[in-house]
Amino acid sequence: MSGLFNWREVPARDGQAVQTDERLPWPQTLAMGLQHVIAMFGATVLAPLLMGFDPNVAILMSGIGTLIFFLMVGGRVPSYLGSSFAFIGVVIAATGYTGAGPNANIGLALGGIIACGAVYFAIGALVSWLGTGWIERLMPPVVTGAVVAVIGLNLAAIPIKNMAPTGFDAWMQGATFLSVALVAVYSRGMAQRLLILLGLLAASLLYALLTNGLGLGKPIDLSGVASAAWVGLPRFASPVFEPQALLLIVPVVVVLVAENLGHLKAVSAMTGRNLDADMGRAFMGDGLATMVSGAAGGTGVTTYAENIGVMAATRIYSTAIFVIAGLLGVLLGFSPKFGALIQAIPLAVMGGVSIVVFGLITVAGAKIWVDKRVDFSDSRNLLVVAITLVLGTGDYTLKLGSFALGGIGTATFGAILLYALLSFGRKD
Repeated sequence: MSGLFNWREVPARDGQAVQTDERLPWPQTLAMGLQHVIAMFGATVLAPLLMGFDPNVAILMSGIGTLIFFLMVGGRVPSYLGSSFAFIGVVIAATGYTGAGPNANIGLALGGIIACGAVYFAIGALVSWLGTGWIERLMPPVVTGAVVAVIGLNLAAIPIKNMAPTGFDAWMQGATFLSVALVAVYSRGMAQRLLILLGLLAASLLYALLTNGLGLGKPIDLSGVASAAWVGLPRFASPVFEPQALLLIVPVVVVLVAENLGHLKAVSAMTGRNLDADMGRAFMGDGLATMVSGAAGGTGVTTYAENIGVMAATRIYSTAIFVIAGLLGVLLGFSPKFGALIQAIPLAVMGGVSIVVFGLITVAGAKIWVDKRVDFSDSRNLLVVAITLVLGTGDYTLKLGSFALGGIGTATFGAILLYALLSFGRKD
């Protein structure tokens, strides 16, 4: 175990990469770890808020999950684990959450998240045994792109119908997604990577000016922030295992596998090191971290593209940075004042950010098709995508007795089965 923490110290070298088994001097490593915490912060906090989870628990479990992942992969794969957006639609469907305040049925979601993590862990064990080829055959780019796109489309109605109760709130949603877009297009460097966080801050300041200053809407209430303690336990919650909720949430494992597979391929390309041998343990680490998170009241977790982007920009792949980032996440999770500040963000502003995030998820699916050059002149690919998108967007639901499989589940399984059926007898 001690070998995990034996990084070779190297000086900062302009234009040269720092590999996974190397590290910068500790002060610089600490600064880089903080930058990775900032990079993951916006999305890791946003996801639990959209599901009615405690953001402090989510931040805490992201830190713990990152440390679990580090240990599971033997310190060979640089990754930060944050809240997964893949769970949002199914958690909302399973719990009936309406988008405001704590989720009263959070236990149902947690049971499903734990079960999903267990299946994910089992898939990781299979990959360690059989290799990754069977996953890539089962879920080619046309299928994974469709499933990812469906997640964003299925969620689209939530911010528009549930998070803008007044005309003023609808205008503030527009101001919010415009703020995020302006940051994304006109900022540079690290600011551009923090587009969600900076856009949210700008929109919140505008909201405070118009409401607290000019009285145009419901003012921001910071009394909870003032009264919250600097240090304390977050609101842990216990899981409830209910069959229908499990049936809704477990299919998300398909998205997690596809997501993690793509992220590891990206890290492998950046570092110049083949990580296929670590793929199974990476899945197992992510699955175990998801189970631990769900058991404490946190969201499911996944490897984060935001942090992969930071690595691509800095060319620093040291896994020591992610140990530091994980420890910082744990510290933030034990600050109720931090959680109260997050809860004070106006609902309309969160709605505007949600529109951006859900749209980006949809586009991420389309990007898979573009990057992998999916041929839509092939009728098989065309029909798999066409049917899958409508199943998910229209929330096509199949019922069997008391069980119901909602839009994301039917779209996920439908895409896999339809592709397999339409591939029967083909020689390609």
